[in-house]
Amino acid sequence: MRWPDDARDWPLTAYSRQILHRPHRWHVQEHGEGPLILLIHGAGGATQSFRGLFPLLARTHRVVAVDLPGQGFTQLGAQQRCGLDHMSHDLLALCRNQGWMPDIVVGHSAGTAIALRMWELGMQPREGIVGINAALGNFKGMAGWLFPMMAKALAVTPFSAGLFASTTTRASVRNLVEGTGSTLDQDGLELYYRLATDKGHVDATLSMMAQWSLDGLLSRLEQIDIRVHLIVGLADKAVPPDISRRAVERLPKGYLTELPDLGHLAHEEDPEQVARVILET
Repeated sequence: MRWPDDARDWPLTAYSRQILHRPHRWHVQEHGEGPLILLIHGAGGATQSFRGLFPLLARTHRVVAVDLPGQGFTQLGAQQRCGLDHMSHDLLALCRNQGWMPDIVVGHSAGTAIALRMWELGMQPREGIVGINAALGNFKGMAGWLFPMMAKALAVTPFSAGLFASTTTRASVRNLVEGTGSTLDQDGLELYYRLATDKGHVDATLSMMAQWSLDGLLSRLEQIDIRVHLIVGLADKAVPPDISRRAVERLPKGYLTELPDLGHLAHEEDPEQVARVILET
């Protein structure tokens, strides 16, 4: 995504700015006053994922949302730094550079793993971590090795990201979103279409998938001694609710809130309900 040309009608750009902090040029949105909430989106998304949630939280808090490296409007500075450890290190370094000391860190899907890893690296959210449909489990069986291998092959294949971006249709994006168990309005679908047809965004998402490994973090869940609130949409078809249920059993200070009828993009479907649950953390 090109900054600022493609950002003119992007949600909440009145609160956007870019920050050059090596190795990336970050796109961040910041607004509000009070205790700080940091928002981390999942793989393939961007700050637009929080377009409904952000202003609700900003009524009582200072809110910062960040595009992950190469996704949305953050310019990727190093292709090899798209895995869990590297992104967590780089985002934590950005937070320290900007003096952001979050009271709450909210991660959606893979963003929850980043939030937990940042805690391991030294971030200390005073009120804890919130995960929305947290992706805290590996694929099982054949998918456990097939999907990562496919992502790695695509990430190193010339033109694969461009081919995906050029052949994506609005109908295919709708099918992908509906396949997560969520229902979005036309504006929400159009934003994902714009992301899915941007070569740089697709390339960075493929790199994230190819470099992603949860094995180390999952082996240490019992050692994560911070309040972790997992919010689960029971209609989620992308990350089964049992993933969060099993994680809560292992987290020393973990607890669970289940939301009926909401899918993987629960915070986009019903931001008011999700905001209320976050503020109860």
